[in-house]
Amino acid sequence: MSDSLPQPLAPPSRILMGPGPSDTHPRVLSALGAPTVGHLDPFFLKTMNEVQAMLRELFQTKNEMTLAVSGTGSAGMETCVVNLIEPGDKVVVGVNGVFGGRMKDVFERAGADVLAIERPFGEVFSADEVAAAVQQHSPKVVGLVHAETSTGALQPLEEIAKIVHDAGGLLLADCVTSLGGLPVKVDEWGLDAVYSGTQKCLSCPPGLAPVTFSPKAVAAMDARTTKVASWYLDMSMVRNYWTDSSRAYHHTAPINMNYGLHEALRLALEEGLEERFARHRHNHLALRAGLEALGIEYAVEEANRLPMLNAVKIPDGIDDAGVRSQLLNEFGIEIGAGLGPMKGKTWRIGLMGDSSSARNVLLFLAALGKCLADQGSATQSGAGVAAANAFYSN
Repeated sequence: MSDSLPQPLAPPSRILMGPGPSDTHPRVLSALGAPTVGHLDPFFLKTMNEVQAMLRELFQTKNEMTLAVSGTGSAGMETCVVNLIEPGDKVVVGVNGVFGGRMKDVFERAGADVLAIERPFGEVFSADEVAAAVQQHSPKVVGLVHAETSTGALQPLEEIAKIVHDAGGLLLADCVTSLGGLPVKVDEWGLDAVYSGTQKCLSCPPGLAPVTFSPKAVAAMDARTTKVASWYLDMSMVRNYWTDSSRAYHHTAPINMNYGLHEALRLALEEGLEERFARHRHNHLALRAGLEALGIEYAVEEANRLPMLNAVKIPDGIDDAGVRSQLLNEFGIEIGAGLGPMKGKTWRIGLMGDSSSARNVLLFLAALGKCLADQGSATQSGAGVAAANAFYSN
């Protein structure tokens, strides 16, 4: 045996309270370790059908083309873009955070004629702003981030969808952070292309990207006159693998990741969607009470705050990296730093999926109180826990 052979992996136990991934549910971990079968094995084809059916429930849609792309949430983004866009197609994209900026980049790489509308990080777009851009540019697709992970801002979509449809366009939504923690009403709201990821509110490791396409979006894909720019993400081929009538081989699917997603979806539906959304909201409000008691303010207006991703302002005189390092090394808690113009100014505290619990809220507030006290904060270190406990007791 080589003397340089690495030791067996022994990952540390963490409490994941950042912007993702979230803590993986034990039942999902168990599913990931189930025996691998072939990608055309009857057992796996049945699993794929069940994943599709459960994804439709989660997306609240009847869309036939609903499946899990082999890749992370960013692969879901590229899938939606490259299948809907041909070179020269007009697009309006909202940039109010890192992931809106990434969507713009992907549209441009696909050859789209992009009109970007912008808001400061942490703010959202009004329907009037989108309407003005649609009138100016007459886009084939409008792209917006429903839950901007970099800022903690929630973008309303329902009124905007009507504006886009009335102008003959399609609405694409990034729901990577919202799916499974907030309502994503694809059919009711009129969303045409939606992508998400497994590692946020579904508490499954990163590796798959749930997507769904409306009949209008599928018709737009079928009307293409050029090949999809990505062979791997070409839904005209991939969808045949996910269809009982065809099962045409395209690529070897990540078998065990689909096992994990299958169990994650079972957990979400077993809990009940409304109950799951209420749990995320309840723990968010408890965390808010505790943070406010520690003198910490949110970076997003209350009406537009995500319950599963809390972006808060770092108090004056507090060392950002020092607190995050202490939380990780002393308490095993991971939170996220700010991105873009929010770097060094905000923390991103996740309460996603299995990580959204009263235990985690109270443990985090106790740990944060000590970190702040160690840096000389005059705030009473136990105030956050007391406030959250008072909220839970009411």
